[in-house]
Amino acid sequence: MSISLQPVTADNWYECTTLQVTPEQLGVFPAPVVYWIAESKYVHEFELRAVYSGDTAAGFIVFCTEPDEDGNYWIPALMIDHRHQGNGYGKQALTRLIQFMSSSYNCTRIMIGHRPDNTAAGSLYEALGFIQVNEEPVDGEIIRLLQII
Repeated sequence: MSISLQPVTADNWYECTTLQVTPEQLGVFPAPVVYWIAESKYVHEFELRAVYSGDTAAGFIVFCTEPDEDGNYWIPALMIDHRHQGNGYGKQALTRLIQFMSSSYNCTRIMIGHRPDNTAAGSLYEALGFIQVNEEPVDGEIIRLLQII
C-alpha cells in the first residue's frame, strides 16, 4: 500500500503518540513520539509528519526546515510503528520526505543519523544514497549525508 505524509495536528497528535517501536528497538529509538511533539513546540525549525497507510498512522518523522551552519538540513527522527514494520513504509516515507524537502526548501544536503547497531536504518539510508560521513559515532550516532544534485 502507498503511504502519505500528513502534518501532525490537533486532530491526529494523540494517535501519533500511540506509535511505538518494539521493546528490543528502544535502544536505537529511545525517545517516544510525545517527546518529539513537545520538543517541536520549542525548537521552531522542527517540522513533524505522521506516516499514514490509508487512514492509519503507521509512523512518524521529524525534519528541520532551516539548515545548520554548514547548509545541511537534518532529519532527527524517522520511526515506523512496530505493527507496520517490514512493509516498505520507511523507504516510501523517506523518499517522499526527500522529495518534499528538496522542492519546498531547495535543500541540496540532507543529514540523518542512526545508532551503530541499527543496521536496518543504515541499510535503508544507504539504499537511498546516504553516505556515511564519520568514522567514529558522534553523540552515539553514525551520521549520513545525501547530496542532492
